[in-house]
Amino acid sequence: MSYEPHIVRRATARLAAAREGRERRQEALQAGLYQSHPRLRELDRALRGTMADLAEVALSGDPHPEGRIQAIRERNLALQEERRQLLATLNLSPDALDGSPACPRCRDTGWVGHTMCTCLKELCAQEQAKDLSALLDLGDQRFENFRLDYYSSRPWKEGKPSPRQVMERVEKLCRRYAQEFGALDLRNLFFSGGTGLGKTFLSACIARVVTESGHSVVYDSACSVFSAFEDRKFNRDPQARDDTRRYLNCELLILDDLGSEMTTPLVQAALYEVVNTRLVARRHTVISSNLSLPEIALRYSPQVASRLEGEYRVLSFIGEDIRPKKAAMELM
Repeated sequence: MSYEPHIVRRATARLAAAREGRERRQEALQAGLYQSHPRLRELDRALRGTMADLAEVALSGDPHPEGRIQAIRERNLALQEERRQLLATLNLSPDALDGSPACPRCRDTGWVGHTMCTCLKELCAQEQAKDLSALLDLGDQRFENFRLDYYSSRPWKEGKPSPRQVMERVEKLCRRYAQEFGALDLRNLFFSGGTGLGKTFLSACIARVVTESGHSVVYDSACSVFSAFEDRKFNRDPQARDDTRRYLNCELLILDDLGSEMTTPLVQAALYEVVNTRLVARRHTVISSNLSLPEIALRYSPQVASRLEGEYRVLSFIGEDIRPKKAAMELM
C-alpha cells in the first residue's frame, strides 16, 4: 500500500500538529497544577532526584551498593504512591502528566521502523478522500445508496435482460472489485454507456472503499489527465511531470469520461502510455466512457481498443438517463 507524497506530507503535518497540541495542553496542565498544588512539583523534583541518586551510586565504585540501591528504590516507590494519591484527589490518572502518546505503537511518529503506522494510514486515507471529494461528490456515493429502482425492469431489447438486471450485476461486480481490491485477479474495469446511467456514481463508490482500505487512488477526468501529458511535453512543467507520475504509478487510477476531450495524436499517444504502462506494472485502472470499444478503436487506435478488450472487464451500462427519474423521486 502506498500514498502519493503530497498526501503523506499533509497527513504527517496533521499528526505533528496533533502531537504538538497535546504537548502544549500537557505543559499548561502541569503548570497549573504546580501552581495550585506545590507539593506535586516537589514530588516530581524528588522523583527525578532518585534517578540522579541511582546514577551516583552506579558511578561511586562501591563494591556493595545493594543497601543504598534498595533505600533509593523504597524512597522512589513511596514518592510515586504519594503522587498517585494526590493526583487521584484531583480526579486525574497516575500518568496524567506523563505525556503518554496517543498511539503507543509508533509513539506518535507515524512509523514503526520502516512501516507506516495505522494512525498515519488513517490520516492519509482522510487526506486522499479530501482530494477525491474535490472532484467527486463523496457525500452519499456509497454502494448502499445505489438505487436499482431508477432502472427499468422491462427488457432493453427483445430476448435481452432488463436494464435493472444488467445494473444489478454491474453493481455487485463493482462492489466486489472494491471490497476485495488487490485480492482478485480482476484488475481493470471499462465502463461503457450513455450519460446519466451511474458510471460516475459507481466510480465514486469504488474510490471511497479502496481509499478507506488504505490504497492510493487517483481520480481525474480524461481532459485533465491528457492536459497534464501535454504540459509535460511542451511546457516542461514540473507539476505536470508530478501529475503524470501520479497517473502512472498510483495503485488505482479512475479515468473518467474518456472521449469528452479533443482527440489529437498526443492524446492518442498519452492514452496508450497510460493503459500500457499500468498494464505492464499490473496496476489497477477503471475507465469510464460514453464510447463503445469499436468507437474507441476508431477514435484512438485499434491497439488501445485491443488492450481494453483483452485486459479489462467491460461493463455495459444500459437504459435511459436516470437523472430525471432521480430528480422526480427526490421531490416526492
